[in-house]
Amino acid sequence: MDFGLAGRKGLVVGGSRGIGKAIARELAAEGVDLVLVARSEAPLADAAREISEEFGRTVIPMPCDVRDRGAVDQTVAAAAAALGGLQILVNSGSLPGGSATAVGYIDTIVDEDFLDDFNTKYLGALRCTRAAIPFLKASGWGRIVNISGLNARTAGNLSGGARNGSLVHFTRTLAMQLGRDGITVNCIHPGITRTERTAVVMAARAEKSGRTPQDVEAEDYAEDNPRANSIGRMVDASEIGYLASFLCSDKAWAINGEVIPADGGGSNAVYY
Repeated sequence: MDFGLAGRKGLVVGGSRGIGKAIARELAAEGVDLVLVARSEAPLADAAREISEEFGRTVIPMPCDVRDRGAVDQTVAAAAAALGGLQILVNSGSLPGGSATAVGYIDTIVDEDFLDDFNTKYLGALRCTRAAIPFLKASGWGRIVNISGLNARTAGNLSGGARNGSLVHFTRTLAMQLGRDGITVNCIHPGITRTERTAVVMAARAEKSGRTPQDVEAEDYAEDNPRANSIGRMVDASEIGYLASFLCSDKAWAINGEVIPADGGGSNAVYY
């Protein structure tokens, strides 16, 4: 499907691997030229080269620590200069799963780790968005997509839940502020998603139990497993990429300030 994105210019934060990389691939497939941002230089360069060679688009790696406002401001300006403008921003940078010291009981929390997690995902998105807005406004057209996560809706992970819930509020607030400038802001809640990281986790679980990763996944998504989603399989990162590309398109003007879960129907809760 042609989303009308050919020739657009985009910045994907967290684009070196996982969901961020999958989104970058789908945007490039739609004809978007990109700058990819992440902290780790080598995988970032590999991802940019791979996507550029596959789709024939300009894909530039720019290492940046989103916890540093000065570095963010400089990198976003450099991205806009290198691409000749900026119209799309995807905020997918995070510490995977939230801080390791804040996924259990409250007395396990290490304040500094919790703050680092929040500083990376929520404030990182805020810094990148603040720096990108002047360029999006100058284009008269813009799309911002924030990648949050379903632990915003489920109790248990204090760190991940806090940062993701905050991104929902940020998304709605920015949508109200920027909509009349031709800029939409939306949020995606992935659940458990097939990425390089989950492949490692599944392989470790399989080795420990003497089974194959395919057997482990089949058990996780069996129809009689109350924790399984409604489609009976793990969502692939590419499917998050499809959704993000649609939200970035000219066909998604009616969607602004919304949060879209993308976990294959993993919850039986009803939201009005």
